[in-house]
Amino acid sequence: MQYEAVIGLEIHAQLLTESKIFCGCSTKFGSGPNTQTCPVCIGMPGVLPVMNRKAVEYVIRTGLAVNCGISPLSRFARKNYFYPDLPKGYQISQYELPLCEQGFVDITVNGETRRIGLTRIHLEEDAGKNIHEGTGNQSFVDLNRAGTPLMEIVSEPDIRSPQEAAEFVKKLRTIVRYIGVCDGNMEQGSLRCDANVSVRPVGQKELGTKTEIKNMNSFRFIEKALDYEIRRQMKVFNEGGRIVQETRLWDPNRGVTESMRSKEEAHDYRYFPDPDLMPIEVDNAWIEQIKSQLVELPDARRQRFISQYALPDHDAELLTAERVTADWFEQAVKSGGEPKAVSNWMMGELMRLLNEENKQIDECGFRPEQLAGLLKLVDNGTISGKIAKTVFEEMYKTGKDAEAIVKEKGLVQMSDETGIEAIVDEVLKNSPQEVERFRAGDAKLMGFFVGQIMKLTKGKANPKIVNELLRKKLLG
Repeated sequence: MQYEAVIGLEIHAQLLTESKIFCGCSTKFGSGPNTQTCPVCIGMPGVLPVMNRKAVEYVIRTGLAVNCGISPLSRFARKNYFYPDLPKGYQISQYELPLCEQGFVDITVNGETRRIGLTRIHLEEDAGKNIHEGTGNQSFVDLNRAGTPLMEIVSEPDIRSPQEAAEFVKKLRTIVRYIGVCDGNMEQGSLRCDANVSVRPVGQKELGTKTEIKNMNSFRFIEKALDYEIRRQMKVFNEGGRIVQETRLWDPNRGVTESMRSKEEAHDYRYFPDPDLMPIEVDNAWIEQIKSQLVELPDARRQRFISQYALPDHDAELLTAERVTADWFEQAVKSGGEPKAVSNWMMGELMRLLNEENKQIDECGFRPEQLAGLLKLVDNGTISGKIAKTVFEEMYKTGKDAEAIVKEKGLVQMSDETGIEAIVDEVLKNSPQEVERFRAGDAKLMGFFVGQIMKLTKGKANPKIVNELLRKKLLG
């Protein structure tokens, strides 16, 4: 029997607020255990939460960026469950009245664009962290993260493959980073993904029994975990078994999902409105204010790069994947760099050097204007493209301007035709056999002659003049 997968994702994004959602404690990552806590976030009796307005604004900003409707009235609820890292015995979240509803995100996989619906986006607080490894027979609880503001983005079950799921998470990560609400760091847990996945016969409308998969902290793991779980469920069906609704953990070391616990339903959490928090009222004026501050989003920027700068789709896709990269490109172009040339140098030499040092483009050792300056030296014939690579690496290491490096190292391109002609004559005189073979039809030897000339001039000879003179003397 032919089966199809039905996948829905829940993305938890930690918001980039300086303080927690209901108190003034810091949200900074990496501090000592339990050093960023207070009576509110550790759930002491009698304390009252105070809403962080910036967290609400960030959720609204995200909702607008992914085409959601913004609810004029939303409300917090208590989600009751009992884990050691949940100090109050409940999590403050949203249930029947979320901040944002009914949006969508378009993704492209294998050249096909698909629209993935969003059910809701709501605001909630994070739990603490249980620590088991390296503690012997004991477990510890770090509550630094308790009360950190989280935004949960829930998709419709519109995803049909592990590749689509990974692309969907990538797209959302790009958007939240563009609009400045989340840093998207999956290794540190500031962007986390859970998946609900089921399998059904092709053509069947009813949804199958779903399992939830947790512990997927990279795009690669999302694809691998979903691929395994889909194949596991199909195997169960083919063997005449039935799927059990449960929560499963992805084990990246063994490459399998394994049962963690039975899957809870909404009624298991006994949601009820939080009596300590007033409903959130969002008026049109606030929505319009936030909307007016939205930056150009990735899809729109990619299309503009294609139309305004005549870039190929591939270039535009890579350059707009990160806002800081797109900004860097545009600054180089505004400083006089030809768009395609800037794109080539960024995607080639610059990314190579950054990747070697595991750096991001905002850690680059020189400014976009300096790349534009280097390209001007190539365009006006001051240096050759080959020498430009040497200058580029020196710019990256030292931060010096290209012009200063060229003068300092004596790298000005040799464009004196008389001087180059003398070297061409010398090379041809010393290579009679190669000249004879070239004239007999071995056109590949042109590269040999150019190489010999460049060697004698230490790469400084103007390639255009070199090629013109060689053709003139070899072909007559």
